[in-house]
Amino acid sequence: MARDLFPWGLFRKTLHIQARFSYLHMKYLFFSWLAVFVGSWIVYVEYSSYTELCRGHECKNSICDKYRRGVIDGSACSSLCEKDTLYLGKCFTTKPNSQVYSGSWGDLEGVIKCQMEEAPHYDLGTEMEPRKEAVAFNKPTKGTSVEKFREMIFNHLKAKAGDQANLADLATKVLSIADANKDGHITLPEARSTWALLQLNEFLLALVLQDREHTPKLLGFCGDLYVMEKVPHSPLYGISLPWIMEVWIPAGLRRSMDQWFTPSWPHKAKISIGLLELVEDVFHGTFGSFLMCDLRATSFGYNDRHDLKVMDARYIVPEAIFQEGIRQQRCDVDEDCLYGADCLTSCDLTKHRCTPEVTRPNLAKACDTLKDYILRGAPSDVREELEKQLYACIALKGAAEQMEIEHSLILNNLKTLLWKKISHTKDS
Repeated sequence: MARDLFPWGLFRKTLHIQARFSYLHMKYLFFSWLAVFVGSWIVYVEYSSYTELCRGHECKNSICDKYRRGVIDGSACSSLCEKDTLYLGKCFTTKPNSQVYSGSWGDLEGVIKCQMEEAPHYDLGTEMEPRKEAVAFNKPTKGTSVEKFREMIFNHLKAKAGDQANLADLATKVLSIADANKDGHITLPEARSTWALLQLNEFLLALVLQDREHTPKLLGFCGDLYVMEKVPHSPLYGISLPWIMEVWIPAGLRRSMDQWFTPSWPHKAKISIGLLELVEDVFHGTFGSFLMCDLRATSFGYNDRHDLKVMDARYIVPEAIFQEGIRQQRCDVDEDCLYGADCLTSCDLTKHRCTPEVTRPNLAKACDTLKDYILRGAPSDVREELEKQLYACIALKGAAEQMEIEHSLILNNLKTLLWKKISHTKDS
């Protein structure tokens, strides 16, 4: 009887092993199929996103077509469209209508920016930058004299920056840039390229601050495509991770990780001084006041000498233009009166219109950006005073004009404190 039971037990054991093997086999096949499906989906999404965002070839073809037809001209046109010595490299585009690429131009490395828009149209609900319209590069018109073009430039600058004493000097700088081949004459295609570029906040800011060290140098242009000096280190701090990893990393850990990838404290102090100086330059500067409406770390970088550089100036807008646009914005709550990430005004509920004055000045937002960055690793003999000054700065409210003395005092105190600590080192 015992001999009869043994084969049956062996048979059951064999069936169990086969069933388990089949289960593991099916489980393996399922997860393999799932991994292939998810991987394919990620590749598809990434490819779709890339092809939707990165349209540099379209921008180049459009620009070069207009150059060959004699509509536009500029210092970069021949290299881009004829000699093929200006190359578009890695795509850094985040919005389809504003193409950003690394690039090389002979021995120079730069950043190439190309607008997919054609004519200016301001809309606070989206961006204070041009959007696509029907007509492109149609100003100035044929027969416009240089003096008439100068007047056009002056009036445009006055409308964007307000009535400033030195606007005539800025208009002269614009004319010198317009003469791309430096032959002493401004052709109609050169003038049209310059006029298109003047519609862009970033280009305007580069002109305003071209004698300062906080904006990359303009290397050349063709139409509204332009080449800026490459900034070696960006963003200001932090690391870029694939989006699939970003989803799973807690916000607190992400902030800590960002702080791990920063320069030494003396270098951070010099970079921070650069941001404070930038705030000075755009607040009641030589050519009017600008509002900084996106002060995230990704908007800034620095060079090998640890000089701060503006990476993305689309949201650094002339105060006059901001106020003119925000007044037309309908609102029910204060949050309806937000432009960019940082420029918030209040809502006048009697008129359901936004008021023109921002609730926080540029300096308060800059200090908020710098707080964790500069306090981490700060020397013990300055940390307490530095923290006190930073929190006083962050607490600033209302338009800077209403608190100009306090604004200047805090800014100078912070700069002096940081310079005093690093002035005796090579980092200064």
